[in-house]
Amino acid sequence: MSEGTKSRVNDFVIKLANVNGTGSASANSLLMKAIFRMGIPVMGKNYFPSNIQGLPTWYEVRVTSDGHTARSGSVDFAVAMNAQTYPQDLAEVSPGGYLLYDSTWPRSRVLQRDDITVLGVPLAQLCNETFDGARARILMKNVCYVGALAALLDLDLDVIRQLLEETFASKKALVAGNLTAIQLGYDYARENFDCPLPLRVEPLDRTAGHIMIDGNTAAALGCVYAGATVGAWYPITPSTSLMDAFKAFCYRFRRDPESGEKNYCIVQAEDELAAIGMVLGAGWNGARAFTPTSGPGISLMNEFIGFGYFAEIPAVLFNVQRVGPSTGMPTRTQQCDLTTCAYASHGDTRHPLLLPADPRECFEFAVNAFDLAERLQTPVFVLSDLDIGMNDWMVPELQWDDSYVPDRGKVLSSAELEQAEQFYRYTDVDGDGICYRSLPGVHPKGAYFLRGSGHNERAEYTEDAEEYKAVVDRLLRKWETAKELVPEPVVSGAGNRLGIISVGSCDGAVREATELLAQKGVPLDYLRVRAFPFHESVRQFIDEHERIYVIEQNRDGQLRTLIINELEPDLAKLVPLLHYSGLPIDCRFIVREIESDIAAGVAA
Repeated sequence: MSEGTKSRVNDFVIKLANVNGTGSASANSLLMKAIFRMGIPVMGKNYFPSNIQGLPTWYEVRVTSDGHTARSGSVDFAVAMNAQTYPQDLAEVSPGGYLLYDSTWPRSRVLQRDDITVLGVPLAQLCNETFDGARARILMKNVCYVGALAALLDLDLDVIRQLLEETFASKKALVAGNLTAIQLGYDYARENFDCPLPLRVEPLDRTAGHIMIDGNTAAALGCVYAGATVGAWYPITPSTSLMDAFKAFCYRFRRDPESGEKNYCIVQAEDELAAIGMVLGAGWNGARAFTPTSGPGISLMNEFIGFGYFAEIPAVLFNVQRVGPSTGMPTRTQQCDLTTCAYASHGDTRHPLLLPADPRECFEFAVNAFDLAERLQTPVFVLSDLDIGMNDWMVPELQWDDSYVPDRGKVLSSAELEQAEQFYRYTDVDGDGICYRSLPGVHPKGAYFLRGSGHNERAEYTEDAEEYKAVVDRLLRKWETAKELVPEPVVSGAGNRLGIISVGSCDGAVREATELLAQKGVPLDYLRVRAFPFHESVRQFIDEHERIYVIEQNRDGQLRTLIINELEPDLAKLVPLLHYSGLPIDCRFIVREIESDIAAGVAA
């Protein structure tokens, strides 16, 4: 056993290898929540197959007293419950680490490692002797290993018991069975191993004021707080749970208290093109409307997205990115739709993008997106990814200002239209590129034809060259106005000559990597882009640094491409560091790549 492992208290990674469809998700979630309830910061990542049942699935729990939110890139304790992946799981454990397996069945002699500690627990045997029914035995085997881990890692059994009672509050009969399974594993570990292990937890007080939540749920809650009343979508992984959560919130909070009637409209469309069409119709009519989707859905929506841009209709699109191209890997994560969404549809189009780094920003940016969409009268995208959207994150409690008033933008009321001498839909009265609009049926003076074809400032069809140019040039003025309305980047550092620019879910790994590199004498400044178009401070950050690593999770450097397209910087300054395996980026990758670049002498 290594000296490093002996002192690993509240700082290690457990990776649980299971077979999809065996009910392991509940057991793994129970493990992570128990650690969180003990006041210890924790992070969970779910690596699951796109097939429904039978394929390998992993759940990674990082216990981190420092509150890091990214993968560490190592595994200290593997729970190997899948014979198909056992060799891989065994190989992945760091020297000095541990592996727990179901010893009901013998382990092959070739699957040995002398530099780790292997713990055999007869999980299947224990459950077969205690529970009736094949399905119950399979499910309880997973709960049983949580019990063994409770003894080995010194988890608080009272916390686990409380979690089970909360989870099965409406199915109390299940509590007793789960507690029995927990106790089986716990007792076996206590009787057969030295418990707790040197790799263990100790209670802390660092989770107060925090919650565990996934990005899709947080975004759905943000939609409710923003006042969204219409949602239309076609189901697609990994965005479906966003609409599921919105529906549940609306059912609870958006019903007339007296009649019980719904004050919202949710439509599952026949495809993505129909969904965005419904959203644009609702937005034109004055409702706050949105659609959640992923890359393939955006591809299908392109025609209507261009219509929304040119006709200038508010709409919000949540793109929870997954791995492409094409169907790609639907249950893996990437940031591969940046350029697709920035310039979605044909012709000269540009769309505001909001780029959250965690579920807290999914909540906040959902509200920002609706305000921006109405202020700018255009489709606005919120781009998270599968890692943010479907994994549970520890984030500060969501905050809300009860004095919030939605920004409806330049909407003329009936009284204003009555007093107006004339109303032209696409006239830039204020010089900021944003026109005044009217809602249907408010006043006869506000009537106009909605046009996705060539039109002039009076909303009349035209093929006149000057009239067409006047409209598209005004849209460019609106784009310049948008730069001052979108969220500013987050910048940290002390004026070092090396810098990092990154985006979205890379944030946790980047922040941890900058800490590690600073300890090694390599200080870097850091700018996290939070929106497109880019705020002026992005250009300033580039000008102020000699060499900048642009870190993102795609193959082609899409963030770097957007920066080059929009800001025209010195290309030699921007070094791409690209992570695109489909697994969330880890800090070790960043540290290794930057150290390699420095060692090559280029950054010296």
